[in-house]
Amino acid sequence: MKNIKVLGTGCANCKTTLKLIEDAAKEKGIEVKLEKVEDIQAIMGYGVMSTPGVVVDGQVVHAGGVPSRDKIAGWL
Repeated sequence: MKNIKVLGTGCANCKTTLKLIEDAAKEKGIEVKLEKVEDIQAIMGYGVMSTPGVVVDGQVVHAGGVPSRDKIAGWL
């Protein structure tokens, strides 16, 4: 199981990123633990300055803008 965190304060891009990851995992039949992190201090703790940020298994893999479906598929 992949642990994925979407870092962001609740903007439209953050919500879209969360939905895209959910949909991609469902399509591939991959179980993920998806968490939304909205606390600014926690987000900055990952070194992410532009949101949405995505953390997979403790490693920052994306920051700023909505990731592509291909990029998300690569994380899964």
